[in-house]
Amino acid sequence: MIRIEGYSPGHMTVNGQKYDKDLKIIGDRVIAEWWRNRDHRLDVDDVKDILSPGIDLLVVGTGYAENMRVEKGLQSLMRKENITLIAQDTHTAVKTFNRLRGEGKDAAGAFHLTC
Repeated sequence: MIRIEGYSPGHMTVNGQKYDKDLKIIGDRVIAEWWRNRDHRLDVDDVKDILSPGIDLLVVGTGYAENMRVEKGLQSLMRKENITLIAQDTHTAVKTFNRLRGEGKDAAGAFHLTC
């Protein structure tokens, strides 16, 4: 089971592996060095690989200063598809992701590690 072991601005440790670029977690896979098509805007195209397996829950870490924004198009699609979207500063999102996974929920994650 994937667990985020630590986060500080610009750095994340997942199952003993250290990362210094944004990443996504889908099931038991970490997709490293992830970047959005439009810089600090998270839109549908940026998370198609997360949405395609039919998830129920997406946790988004918006950065330590919450500079990444979830675009309205993605928010609308998530509501339409009945997928719960939780967008929080990355420090809080890590705690939420770990808690949900610990409760047995199949949460996917998309984490902006810096600003």
